[in-house]
Amino acid sequence: MTTETFSVAERLGGESFLAQAFGRRYQVARGEAASLTGLVSWDDLNAVLAHHRLEAPRLRLAAGGEPLAPHAYSRPVVTRRRTVWQRLQPTALHQQLADGATLVLDAVDELHDGAGQLAAELERWLRTAVQINLYASWTSTEGFGVHWDDHDVIVVQVDGAKRWRLYGPTRTAPMHCDVYVPEEPPAEPMADLVLTAGDVLYLPRGWWHAVAASEGQPSLHLTCGLQSTTGADLISWLSETLRSHELVRSDLPRFGTAEDQASFVEQLRQLVTAELESADLIQRFSEHRDATEQARLMPSLPYVAAIPPDLDLSVQLVVARPALQATPEGTVRLTAGGEQWVFSAKALPLLGLLVRGDRHRLGDLADAAQLTLAQAAGVVTELVNGEVAAAGGTG
Repeated sequence: MTTETFSVAERLGGESFLAQAFGRRYQVARGEAASLTGLVSWDDLNAVLAHHRLEAPRLRLAAGGEPLAPHAYSRPVVTRRRTVWQRLQPTALHQQLADGATLVLDAVDELHDGAGQLAAELERWLRTAVQINLYASWTSTEGFGVHWDDHDVIVVQVDGAKRWRLYGPTRTAPMHCDVYVPEEPPAEPMADLVLTAGDVLYLPRGWWHAVAASEGQPSLHLTCGLQSTTGADLISWLSETLRSHELVRSDLPRFGTAEDQASFVEQLRQLVTAELESADLIQRFSEHRDATEQARLMPSLPYVAAIPPDLDLSVQLVVARPALQATPEGTVRLTAGGEQWVFSAKALPLLGLLVRGDRHRLGDLADAAQLTLAQAAGVVTELVNGEVAAAGGTG
């Protein structure tokens, strides 16, 4: 799957979606099944289930809003070293799914390259962490009943059809750790729609919904969960950054006079107010989130010492939100995964290709920057050792 074949950003409308729908209302974008080639297929799901030891809660079945006990579709296997793992039983699995259970596989973006590329595209576009869960069902039984999520979701219908009943929110922007529980949704949905293969649905957090497949027709869809970025996150970050001030690190004057306590609070108010009034506060916070983004796991075996000067070696960044800047000193700075690297300005064309998120041949990277293969391999080695890039195979 490549972003040229299927782009969620383009399907939803790009900048107009961000300005008009994101965080405000649901949106449906219709598409064709053929556009999803290479994303995830039933054969891919069979292969993942066959070749990975996936146990609850990462792999689970649910029906009627409740998870099924793992022993209903798997059995324990004791190895000769006395470790125990749950082995799927295909016949029991099939029967539970035929009876109305929904199969859920969390973080399929870590198990399948196509889903991983989709997650990376969304992370570059929306500047936030993304986890993709897979849902497969065969009957009109609702696996989870009417419920809401504490994060925005983008749903991609891969195969079959899925009915979505949307009830809207009963609490604005509810959170996982909240002070109130949202009120129950209305009895009748505000929207009743069916997604078919190729369709995309965006749903803001807090929107009550219920989902079911068409009777007797297999349905496979991906739900892309978007990490929220809230005022609470900003306040938490601000409390961390303000620890550079002695006042914030100081003990509260709990046993001081009323005047001492009032003076302390006033100084604290002035400090916090000054930060809240700075015009670039949200920009600085966003840059911090991007800079400390967790890299996706991708080793570079067999190259355990250094990346060799092989012109056909494939190289890519495994972070979606890197920052590349020229410095006043005439060098170039790359910020990614919580680290910074400073390279000669000659490396700028090489790094400029990598930050786009695509895979590139080492030879092409060297040619773009007019570096030798050994020099380009040295740059890539630094990034691989910093766990923000990976190399291997052929480009």
